[in-house]
Amino acid sequence: MVTFCTLHAAQRLNFFESKAVDVKTVMLFGILNGISIGLLNLSLGFNSIGFYQMTKLAIIPFTVLLETLFLKKQFSQKIKFSLFLLLVGVGIASVTDLQLNMVGTILSLLAIVTTCVGQILTNTIQKRLNVSSTQLLYQSAPFQAAVLFVSGPLVDQFLTKQNVFAYKYSPVVLAFIILSCLIAVSVNFSTFLVIGKTSPVTYQVLGHLKTCLVLGFGYTLLHDPFTERNIIGILVAICGMGLYSYFCTQENKKKQSGDLSLSSQMKDHKETAALLAHHQEKEGHEVKKAAKDSIV
Repeated sequence: MVTFCTLHAAQRLNFFESKAVDVKTVMLFGILNGISIGLLNLSLGFNSIGFYQMTKLAIIPFTVLLETLFLKKQFSQKIKFSLFLLLVGVGIASVTDLQLNMVGTILSLLAIVTTCVGQILTNTIQKRLNVSSTQLLYQSAPFQAAVLFVSGPLVDQFLTKQNVFAYKYSPVVLAFIILSCLIAVSVNFSTFLVIGKTSPVTYQVLGHLKTCLVLGFGYTLLHDPFTERNIIGILVAICGMGLYSYFCTQENKKKQSGDLSLSSQMKDHKETAALLAHHQEKEGHEVKKAAKDSIV
């Protein structure tokens, strides 16, 4: 809700222009994203941290699979290798304990599916409906908030037997809640922006960079325990990220040069066709003139 209110104020101040989008599309998209957020939190609540990290790692290969099957997107072997290297590195650095249970596994699978579909739609809707990340977030935020506001307290009541509204909120707690909401505005905005400008897979790669940074800052600032395994995993993950970035840049350059070559060929073809048409028109005019002269 804070994200929506912030964007509404920005729209009123003409920082961006609101664009009407099909209500049904935005509503279903917002509800799906709200459900995805809820399922990821439930997955963390019902599983060990190690299994939750495995769930987040599974998002990348599942996203690649969905985009390949349904959007016919091609991923080169180099890109796949760099992603594999990244996932292995993050897995080594962050996955420690793997404790399985039926409810947690089901929640994790649902979280993976809804998160992947939601992020793919974030990219697809922006491109196909020609809306910016800000416009899409502004339109969908109320539906996400509504889903979480209705389901959150009910699920909390069911699982913890406590009412979130009965909690006595001290000034310190309220201050941290407000700070969290303000930070969430930038997180939501950057999420939609990155996915719209790049791809869901690139956004997930960026998310795993965050995991490595959390581990690094935890050791540096909070003196969390840090082992050789963590160091090796982070180095392997960073290597995978670097390769992914390099391969993506190289493929984009090839695609751009191919597009320029194609557009140049089309331009030459149009110019040739125009010259031929002009020549034929000139010849036709001369034939008509010669016929007229012969008749005279």
